Amino acid sequence: MKFQRRLQAATSYSWSHSIDLASSDTAASPQIDRGNSDFDVRHSFTAGVTHEVPSPGSQPVIKAILGHWSLDAFVLARSALPVNVVGVTSFAAGIALALRPNVNPGVPLELFGTQYPGGKIFNKTAFTPAPVGQQGNFGRNVLRGFGASQLDLALQREFHITEKMVPRSEFFNIFNHPNFGSPNNSLTSSLFGRSTQTLANRLGSGGPNGGFSPLYQIGGPRSIQLALKLLF
Repeated sequence: MKFQRRLQAATSYSWSHSIDLASSDTAASPQIDRGNSDFDVRHSFTAGVTHEVPSPGSQPVIKAILGHWSLDAFVLARSALPVNVVGVTSFAAGIALALRPNVNPGVPLELFGTQYPGGKIFNKTAFTPAPVGQQGNFGRNVLRGFGASQLDLALQREFHITEKMVPRSEFFNIFNHPNFGSPNNSLTSSLFGRSTQTLANRLGSGGPNGGFSPLYQIGGPRSIQLALKLLF
């Protein structure tokens, strides 16, 4: 959307709900696994703004110093992804089944407080491991991890010497807003229910089998990079 000659913006919001039996086609899943998809994000909002800063004054020297600047901003905010609480893994007919636990009635599923990473943890005492070879009564992907939000900014200026040069500085997550990865979902782990890493590290670890490097993922700490574009 173009508001005026120097300002352009684009926004997007989506509400969705994805339900399936399994979010991977590598293993069979019975009807009991019907629940929220692993990638079910209910709310997602993005906005991008580009603003060409007007040149102040009419003096040539001032215009030469303060003119030809532009500012870009990008905002991302989304709700939390599901987390599937599991206990032990059982094998039946060559298929790996992640067995969910039983729920202890009357016990809160989550605990909240500033002492926990991200402000909450899953309550281990709310669950009891199901008998060996049986699926518990706790549903698949019932709990949620953490939402994510960050603001990225970029500032650039055009220089006309013999060619056009555009130096640019980019600030990712400029307010250094903490974004946490999903909590540990394994009841057998001593870290069950806690987030142990940033969202960027959770999304990728780099290397041939680890996805993108955390440097190129959302949800990391504030980072700054400088770039120079030469047009000829």
